Amino acid sequence: MFTSQYKIILPSDYDMNIIKERVVNNGHKTDGFDDLKFKLYLITEKGVNNNLQNSYSPLYLWKNHNGLNKFLFEGFYDNILNSFGWQQVQVGIPLVDPPSNIERYKYLYQKTKQIEPKGSLIYTKDEILKEIQIIENTEYMVIYNPDKWDYQVFYFLDDLSILTEQVNGVVYQILHISQDSSLTD
Repeated sequence: MFTSQYKIILPSDYDMNIIKERVVNNGHKTDGFDDLKFKLYLITEKGVNNNLQNSYSPLYLWKNHNGLNKFLFEGFYDNILNSFGWQQVQVGIPLVDPPSNIERYKYLYQKTKQIEPKGSLIYTKDEILKEIQIIENTEYMVIYNPDKWDYQVFYFLDDLSILTEQVNGVVYQILHISQDSSLTD
C-alpha cells in the first residue's frame, strides 16, 4: 500500500463553495475505483481551524501501483490538470495503517515531522511511534517519505474540540470518502 496526495493551493478570496459543489457532483466517481482503498476529499479554508490558506488536497490510499497508474495516465487526473494545472503528486508509504472504519470521520488533522539523518535506521520506526502525540478519541495513520525523509501523522477526528493544544498542523475538512466497496459491505 501507499498514499498519494496533491495539494492545490487556491487564492485567499477563492469561493470554496466551488470545490464543495465539485465534490458533491463528482466525488462518487472514485467510489470503488480500481485498487483504491480510500480517497479522502479534503479542503482547508483560510481562517477556519487556524488554516492560513484555501486548498483542495485529496489524499488517496492505494492497494498497489496499478490504481494510481490508471488514475494518472488513463485520463482521470486530466480533470485536475484542466481545472488547476500541473500539480506535484506526493507519494508516501504507510508506517501505521489507517483505521478500518473511516466513514464516520469529518476531519483529518495532519502533523509533519522530519526524520533526522543518522547512521542506522534500525530503531527509527520505534522512535517515530514513541514521538507520536496520542489524542484521545482519535485514530491515526502514519506515512513516511524517504525522498524527503519526513513523516506525517494523520489523525481521524469527528470532533475538533478534542484538539486541546495549539493546532500546529493542518486541519482538513473531509467532504467525501470514496472507498473500496468491500470495506463498506
